[in-house]
Amino acid sequence: MVGVKRINRMKNFGRSIVQLLQICLCILFLAACKSGPFNLLKPASPHQEYERKLVNAGLNQTTMGTMWINNAQQSLQKALPIKLPYQEKGYFSAEKVDAAAFKFNLVRGQKLAVKITKKPAVGFMIYADVWEATEAADFKLISSSDTVGNPIQLDADKSGSYILRLQPELLGSGEYTLEITTGPSLNYPLKAANKNQIQSLWGVGRDNNTRRHEGVDIFAPFRTPVIAVDSGTVTGVNTNNLGGKVVWFRPAGKDYTLYYAHLDEQTVTEGQSVSYGDTLGRMGSTGNAQGGPPHLHFGIYTSGGAIDPFPFINPAIETSPKIASSLANLNTTMRTTSTIKLDDVSLKVGTVLRVMAATGNDYKIALPDGRVGYLAGKNLTTVSKPLTRLKIKTSQSLYDKPQPDAALKLDLKEGQTVDVLGNYGDYHLVLDENKAMGWLKK
Repeated sequence: MVGVKRINRMKNFGRSIVQLLQICLCILFLAACKSGPFNLLKPASPHQEYERKLVNAGLNQTTMGTMWINNAQQSLQKALPIKLPYQEKGYFSAEKVDAAAFKFNLVRGQKLAVKITKKPAVGFMIYADVWEATEAADFKLISSSDTVGNPIQLDADKSGSYILRLQPELLGSGEYTLEITTGPSLNYPLKAANKNQIQSLWGVGRDNNTRRHEGVDIFAPFRTPVIAVDSGTVTGVNTNNLGGKVVWFRPAGKDYTLYYAHLDEQTVTEGQSVSYGDTLGRMGSTGNAQGGPPHLHFGIYTSGGAIDPFPFINPAIETSPKIASSLANLNTTMRTTSTIKLDDVSLKVGTVLRVMAATGNDYKIALPDGRVGYLAGKNLTTVSKPLTRLKIKTSQSLYDKPQPDAALKLDLKEGQTVDVLGNYGDYHLVLDENKAMGWLKK
């Protein structure tokens, strides 16, 4: 009898251990499923996969590995605001462990395109990720480039701020060309697209301002074919007082319905599947447009009501401004030729900086303290010619950075002569007789 009780206790203990292990595994799984760098519920991005490899190899404990991981996160917080379309040519240097981030606005309905060209094309990997900047001052990863360098393309599902981050692999050096453009996420509802055809926009007052225009009006000759802007399903074909003869169309995979109104003729039936370019009807002046010029009222409706359709179909696509600044200065040290401002900081004449990229007539630069911004190329010059020459009166040390805790590079002896290439704060950037460059306390 005692043996039976002992056996039962052992069984109960075994079941308790199994249950405890199951609970622990569930807790670990749920913790891992939360949004984070390694989310088990969705595939990791190439950037996340690379970071995981660094951690598994223990490289996150090294100076460069720690810098790479920290810069990835900090760059999102310090993303430079830009206006689209945007283009830059830049250089990533292996010893700098840089990451570049750009902040821009998108309107719902726009399609974002990010294209990166690298040199060398092989053996130089740049990870590109697009993040949504949320209202909680957090960042949500929404798209990443693949490992073969195909462009990023995504439809903006909401209006707001977005961030693009570029970061090369550790010890990777090379040039890159970045181009960020926007366009419509849907095709135009007529076979020939012309922005001048759109003459009445979203939100314009109607009926003595008793209601607002919930769409855009596209004008063209009577009975011009109106077409499906994408593949999808016709969800309604009917007539109403305002729109006259109308067609409702749901693009495949979308959470909104398109509204074609004032048609002279409807050429599809409810439930019909259509492809891009199929004719849904012909333009007219039915409904409350009777007696006016023929046009298509084009609207978009969501579960929350009507939204502005213009960004979805706007045929006018801006091209990126050409780069006029010299590319010979990429990844070089330059200095200012006049007193200029970088954001709210005033830079004195001769301020030393590093050129990271060229865009338009400007350079993207980094100051010795790590601050990054844009300066006009006309206000910068190379440090090939010294500002002046100094004779060392008493022995002084040459440092690798213009800061008190910088590492010592070498000692300058009394009587030595150095060329002053520029300044930053309380330090001169100098070049000695042996072509050794470093920072000298003023």
